[in-house]
Amino acid sequence: MARVDVVMPKMGESVMEGTVLEWKKAVGDTVEADETLLEISTDKVDSEVPSPEAGRIVEILVEENDTVDVGTPIAVIETDVNAEVGAAPASAPPAAEAADAVEQAAEPLTEVQPVGEDPEPEPEAKPAAPPVRPAGDGADAPAGAPASGGARTEVVMPKMGESVMEGTVLEWKKAVGDEVEQDETLLEISTDKVDSEVPSPEAGTLLEILVEEGETVDVGTPIAVIGAAGAAPAEAAPAGGDGTRADTPEPYEKSYGGEASDDTAAAAPAVREERGAEAAAAATANAEPAGPIPTRDEAGNFYSPLVRSIAEEEGLSLAELQSIQGSGTGGRVSKDDVMAYLETRGEAPAQPTSAPAPEPKSYGAESPAPTPAPQARQAPAKPAQPTTRAQAAQAAATPSTDTAGERVEVVEMDRMRQLIAEHMRRSKDTSAHVTSFAEVDVTGLVRHREAHKAEFQKREGVKLTYTPYFIEAAIEPLRDHPLLNASVEGTRVLIKKDYHIGIAVALGTKGLLVPVVRNAGQQNLTGLAHNVADLADRARSKKLQPDELQGGTFTITNVGSLGSLMGTPIINQPQTAILSPGAIVKRPVVVEGPDGSDVIAIRHMVYISLSYDHRIIDGAMAASFLAAYRQQLESYAVDTPLA
Repeated sequence: MARVDVVMPKMGESVMEGTVLEWKKAVGDTVEADETLLEISTDKVDSEVPSPEAGRIVEILVEENDTVDVGTPIAVIETDVNAEVGAAPASAPPAAEAADAVEQAAEPLTEVQPVGEDPEPEPEAKPAAPPVRPAGDGADAPAGAPASGGARTEVVMPKMGESVMEGTVLEWKKAVGDEVEQDETLLEISTDKVDSEVPSPEAGTLLEILVEEGETVDVGTPIAVIGAAGAAPAEAAPAGGDGTRADTPEPYEKSYGGEASDDTAAAAPAVREERGAEAAAAATANAEPAGPIPTRDEAGNFYSPLVRSIAEEEGLSLAELQSIQGSGTGGRVSKDDVMAYLETRGEAPAQPTSAPAPEPKSYGAESPAPTPAPQARQAPAKPAQPTTRAQAAQAAATPSTDTAGERVEVVEMDRMRQLIAEHMRRSKDTSAHVTSFAEVDVTGLVRHREAHKAEFQKREGVKLTYTPYFIEAAIEPLRDHPLLNASVEGTRVLIKKDYHIGIAVALGTKGLLVPVVRNAGQQNLTGLAHNVADLADRARSKKLQPDELQGGTFTITNVGSLGSLMGTPIINQPQTAILSPGAIVKRPVVVEGPDGSDVIAIRHMVYISLSYDHRIIDGAMAASFLAAYRQQLESYAVDTPLA
């Protein structure tokens, strides 16, 4: 009988690729025609893919979270259900990538209660293990199969969302030689979306760390090697017979297309000449033969697998590497530094031996062009970098000349703060910001929550916070003022018909995130409470996924949860407005009594601020929205049904 290919379907004229979200069937399963095989996602829609024929699944060609072009075969069905299930071909994709990575532990701005109620800590969810693959000769192992017995298992940089292509190692929680348990945290990584902890896929010994702290590498790049419990660390392994390191993974030994790091481009000619002169002198003074390069030297300098393999290939000694001024993180020597040294190595004074210095080889498109004219180089000159971490720390602690004589501590921005800074600056550059304010009497809302929160938590299992009220009250005003639920592209205004409300979440003093409550306009107060509680719980347990931080159409940031009376928030691009409730406080205000006279009463009051894009939203529209929002908040009473 026939073998039928299942291909990635086309879900629209502009859709050119799709991502496999989940396989509903496994290899060997029998399926009926039109029975759901898998679920896919595109940038337009998520959809289930039915089986084109009745039969048995004999091959799955695309793993979960893989993205492929429309028309690409993703599975094979044998219409003869009695046929044997074949093994996956050698061209089948490698191990399935892990679930989207976890997020920094956070306390939602929207979760803090004005009466001092602290949210109870939730048990941490067990994080998903990163993708793994057997190291060395394990190429023929099944996709995703863990190493067993004495095998070595590579831990790779996990994929953390469809648009995330690289990650940065923030901190290693384990050192080479440490014993680790399965699912125990190995390291912490960061992307432009989230920070997350990476658990160990196997129990055993951490044999080698391939990517140092501060380095940025592509998704799927090996970052560590784990072996059986009690195995010797990588640095203790003997060198191979050909002079190369036996513990260095094959991909790093033979491929020099680019180093797994965030190193900058080659230095300017002036720096290269100075660096080359120093290195040439060191090379002359050191006559010992080149040999295997250790991962770390006695001074603590780290050399990546790519740098080591290039050095050994070109016959560079450890002394020569130590003489090279590193331009990488913490003064680390990068591939570009080695290539720059090799360019000037031949210009050094004659060596005592008769053999000329070897010509530098080509190691991929990133290698600098040979001996261009100095004026033709485009890379700006880089200041000299410290060569060790101790020197880097000392340099960072040294006051700049601008603050001479003052008591100043210099603190570098971490990755998250740099991203926030860039996002905020870009928002100010993009939108013409204006902020309007309103004062709202929320006494009825406070009394409604106080009357129902205990029974609600007992019935629903989650706390009834103020956040669901703030979200629910915004929906109808947004329907009546659609430009506040929109974005701007050039001269076009894109009005969004769904209401995906972002809620600001504070990560202590580290930064800010905005997870999104999807389809808030289709949920009642109870549904919103569950949604908000779920986001808060997974934020605290570092389980927020990158896609949950994207696609918002309107944002609410509760500055009142931290005690601020009011704020002037910056618009979360590409949105056009952001709402900010302040602190709910009791104040004496003038109200109308039962007989129509004015009386002074103690009421729960809150200031509401609205920042909006003045390119498309005028003050009159903003004032109208705030009036409608005030009316919604003031409509709550003790006897309002809790849906």
